[in-house]
Amino acid sequence: MTSLHNRHIKPLILAGLDGKNWHLQDYVARGGYASLKRILSEKIPPEQVIAELKASSLRGRGGAGFPTGLKWSFMPRQFPGQKYLVCNTDEGEPGTFKDRDIIRYNPHALIEGMAIGAYAMGITVGYNYIHGEIFADYDRFEEAIEEARAAGMLGNNIAGSEFSFQLHAFHGYGAYICGEETALLESLEGKKGQPRFKPPFPASFGLYGKPTTINNTETFAAVPFIFAMGGENYAALGKPNNGGTKIFSISGDVERPGNYEIPLGTPFATLLELAGGMRGGKKIKAVIPGGSSAPVIVGDVMMNTDLDYDSISKAGSMLGSGAVIVMDETRCMVKSLERLSYFYFEESCGQCTPCREGTGWLYRLVHRIENGLGRPEDLDMLNSIADNIQGKTICALGDAAAMPVRAFVKNFRTEFEYHIEHKHCLVPTYL
Repeated sequence: MTSLHNRHIKPLILAGLDGKNWHLQDYVARGGYASLKRILSEKIPPEQVIAELKASSLRGRGGAGFPTGLKWSFMPRQFPGQKYLVCNTDEGEPGTFKDRDIIRYNPHALIEGMAIGAYAMGITVGYNYIHGEIFADYDRFEEAIEEARAAGMLGNNIAGSEFSFQLHAFHGYGAYICGEETALLESLEGKKGQPRFKPPFPASFGLYGKPTTINNTETFAAVPFIFAMGGENYAALGKPNNGGTKIFSISGDVERPGNYEIPLGTPFATLLELAGGMRGGKKIKAVIPGGSSAPVIVGDVMMNTDLDYDSISKAGSMLGSGAVIVMDETRCMVKSLERLSYFYFEESCGQCTPCREGTGWLYRLVHRIENGLGRPEDLDMLNSIADNIQGKTICALGDAAAMPVRAFVKNFRTEFEYHIEHKHCLVPTYL
């Protein structure tokens, strides 16, 4: 894990973490739990806590990028019954591996952030839904919960205040669909993980039918730092409408893949430099900037694009979870799309007909092209199928399957046409 160090930037979530100093005493030595204690000791009004979060311009770090302070304000504070806070650590998006590092190396930042959120929204019970295939990280988070509870940072009357908050870890089952917030809630209730119709939204009808706020792991982990440095100061680290720092998981054909925490608005070229540049000195060909569901961008375009929500949107893709997949000149775009299409075909929950049938159709068409059996009309057929999936499903998995297909065919159509005409890849075999 690496943070960008210069005279303007103070590293935050990933600063100084080496896998050994994750315990509560290490976190406290770095200033941990000071924000929570100050909020409770000074009895800062919940409305003021939410206002500070809005001033930070923090947007959801799980993919949608929705303003966090605004989401917290949706919670009906005067609701007479139980309310819930849920952290989504079901990190199943291919290319994304930041959240598991947070619960592995800095779990108390997440715990403190959730406790602050619970205080701001008047919630007393929370859950962290953790991806089912990271067993050791789940165990570590359980240890961190016990440390926090023993130190009085969780449970009844936290830090001697009148505020109580119980936090529980929940082990998922490894299903990609449970990264969708309402499917996650279904799974948390012990049901089959399938998305719910919206409305009603979780803020009014969430876990067990009660008002629920759901945020991503990185989102919660940023909260303590916002209150330590001030919302406006945090926002100033990034760009307008793109406040603070963001952890980017960069992988693929780079020399040093890993997690890098940098200010939003940093040029992609800077992140690539931090990651050691292109592996073997090869030329960049394509970049998927926000996890496998984000539309692919041509390498030359990405080299002139900044890493923030608005800039990447203008370039024709989305920041998403911040999973940056870099591909060099040796990569076959047809083969790459075949692998992505197979993933969404396998992970579709089958609830919606356009997704259940369409993802399989997309995969079979791309598979046919890759194996030398493609026909010229297949490219228009791929776009037609994608059109009939996108926007026509209960959740966004259908969109996640359709968008890569449309972008790959649009940006690398010549390569697909070559595959169809010559029955083999355009990429020279000697590279």
